[in-house]
Amino acid sequence: MSAPTTDSKACSNCRSAPCGQVLLAIRQFNARQWFECHETLEPLWLTAHSELRPFYQGIIQSAIALHHWRNGNYNGSQALLTSAADYLSQVSSPCQWIDVSSLIVQLQTVQQRLIQLGPDRIQQLDPALLPRITTVSA
Repeated sequence: MSAPTTDSKACSNCRSAPCGQVLLAIRQFNARQWFECHETLEPLWLTAHSELRPFYQGIIQSAIALHHWRNGNYNGSQALLTSAADYLSQVSSPCQWIDVSSLIVQLQTVQQRLIQLGPDRIQQLDPALLPRITTVSA
């Protein structure tokens, strides 16, 4: 399935409504289709400017961090959880209806739990801790 195309007003800045690609990426992320979420957002990230560039990069890195976790890659998940939170901290919350602050806290919670578990017990992460992208009223 190809990603929806963007229109000129949606996805233009953090205050704008999310375009179809962002809405699809939210659904994919929350369905734990993290690699697909990355693929959906990458075209937006490649052309983004200002605050949207770290916004998209932060979500992409969040998704790939979780993809690495699922595949048992402790170091990859740790590195990307750190950089994802760093990128997202550069963005106002909400951005395109996404509660960025909540996502950062969730990523940090997962990272701390993974540190406690260590690389040998990475798969013991409680699935209830997996981050979900939440939206707020515009």
